[in-house]
Amino acid sequence: ELEAALRGLGITHDTTVILYGRDTEGHANEKWPGRRAGQIAACRAALILRYAGVDDIRLLDGGYDHWVQAGNPLETVPREPVPVASFGVQIPRRPEVIIDIDDAKRILSDRGHAALVSVRTWKEHIGAVSGYNYIVPAGRIAGDIWGNCGSDAYHMEHYRNVDNTMRAYPEIAANWKEAGIRADKWVAFYCGTGWRASETWFYAYLMGWPRIAVYDGGWFEWSQNPITNPIEVGVPVEV
Repeated sequence: ELEAALRGLGITHDTTVILYGRDTEGHANEKWPGRRAGQIAACRAALILRYAGVDDIRLLDGGYDHWVQAGNPLETVPREPVPVASFGVQIPRRPEVIIDIDDAKRILSDRGHAALVSVRTWKEHIGAVSGYNYIVPAGRIAGDIWGNCGSDAYHMEHYRNVDNTMRAYPEIAANWKEAGIRADKWVAFYCGTGWRASETWFYAYLMGWPRIAVYDGGWFEWSQNPITNPIEVGVPVEV
């Protein structure tokens, strides 16, 4: 299905793909809050394209809103894609960028050389809220590292400037280093369902970190079975 979708869009493994989204004001308690998180969705698409095998993936910094504010032109008529017969390589070409729950547990068992990073709000991290209107359990994966995100499950202010562009690499890397998130580790990011985690994954990808991934099931999957998947709530003892 993924290959068919990409071929239908005219995308091959050596196509340069530039992604962007449009962010609007909204809150996590809306019925469909994700529709307001366009730039996060663009990063989610970047992860999927990387997983599939696309080599050159780029993100329009600041997205649609920044483009418009800069006075750049817009179109109102959609462009029809030209389908291609072959993607060019077998999908997935890079399965390692999306990990499952077993890999997440392997990371947690080797915290000296690996890190599972929670890209969630502080309230989500300590279990005050789940962060989503469709996820009931609240808490965090035991043994994770808090990587922050923004004000709620659909905003990433901690990683963006006030104009919605990406914060400077050194700022992000310095914050991560202080938390124990380093380029020499196997680093996997998670959130509720992989969207916010995809944005931080993309930033690490741009920084050239060699072994990075998204735990796609995230809190939604992990929290379904607290007997086999350890959960913590409250302020971490190390804080």
